[in-house]
Amino acid sequence: MIYLKRFSPVSQLSFAPLVAVILAPTLLLCTTLANAQNKVTYRCPTVNNVTHFTDNKAEASRLGCSVLTGGNVTVIEATKVQTGPGVGASSAPVRVATAPQAGSRIDGNEQRARDSDSRAILETELRKAEVKQAELLKEYNNGEPGKIGGEAQNNQKYIDRVADMKANIARNDSDIAGIKRELGRTTPRSNTLQ
Repeated sequence: MIYLKRFSPVSQLSFAPLVAVILAPTLLLCTTLANAQNKVTYRCPTVNNVTHFTDNKAEASRLGCSVLTGGNVTVIEATKVQTGPGVGASSAPVRVATAPQAGSRIDGNEQRARDSDSRAILETELRKAEVKQAELLKEYNNGEPGKIGGEAQNNQKYIDRVADMKANIARNDSDIAGIKRELGRTTPRSNTLQ
């Protein structure tokens, strides 16, 4: 005979509380999962380019929704667009690009405006990259920048910093070359479209 709790024989112990402690959460979990699986989701007609989903049967019948089959629905709240004074880097008007409809053609003037905008952006990025390159080269000092901090005592720190500077210069130089290639592809099209 096995003895538990101050040498009480097992046959005298009541297992009902133990069973209740184990089975109660398990039963609760099973009923919750069963309810979640039985919940019906409805897809309502699109209004103003927004599709509405609901699990309310009365609302679904009022709006003429259909039962959604084939998976779960995840709802992600959209972020609000901030507008007004002081929002963003500049107060210039924002132009919103819209995708053309399938089969439609873009007006020549609109295409020239788009090309002009993209060229202006690329030229701005090129100027930024060239200014950054000049600063990097000045700091690099032909491979002999001044030692800072504990680099006088630890030469490896200095060597690592110089190697990082050289890699940054090479990376920025590659960026400049890429921007120049893109600028070469966006030549003004005024001569070809007239």
